[in-house]
Amino acid sequence: PTCACALRTLGLRLLLLAPKTDNMFRLVVAIAALLASAQAFTVAPRRAHMSMSVDRRGAVAKAFGALAVPAAVLSSGTAANAVIDYANVAYLGGGDKIDVNNANVRVYQKLKGMYPNAAGKIVSHGPYKSVSDVYSIPGLTEAEKSVIKANESKLVALEPATEYAIDRINNGLYR
Repeated sequence: PTCACALRTLGLRLLLLAPKTDNMFRLVVAIAALLASAQAFTVAPRRAHMSMSVDRRGAVAKAFGALAVPAAVLSSGTAANAVIDYANVAYLGGGDKIDVNNANVRVYQKLKGMYPNAAGKIVSHGPYKSVSDVYSIPGLTEAEKSVIKANESKLVALEPATEYAIDRINNGLYR
């Protein structure tokens, strides 16, 4: 038990202290920590005379052993390729123009007469290659077309971004 605990502790320290090492080394350390932590998931035989300090020590060892598995799994992966700064964020409602391919339906409240009917139809269809493609939405009434025409200079059709596709209709913000 002492050897396994020492190996597990060493593996955790190596994973935490050397996060920028090569993947093969990280994989070996992760497997060693995983194997050493297997003891935490086994049932220990009951002893007749066990002191309180041994129980506490065993509980701490099991807790750290249980933490070794998620630490090994999380540290062995590669970095996520997330977009930190979206270049067209101003077109999502923070600027004068609204992107018909990426903006949320609530952004259209800034344009008179667009929200909720015309805006709902715009975000429910698409993507659009140009703003003029908006007029070909099925079920668009003449009144909605005239509202879109009045606000057409404030609309732009940029490349659809997958990061914003799921939030176009409902971004989870409620009053």
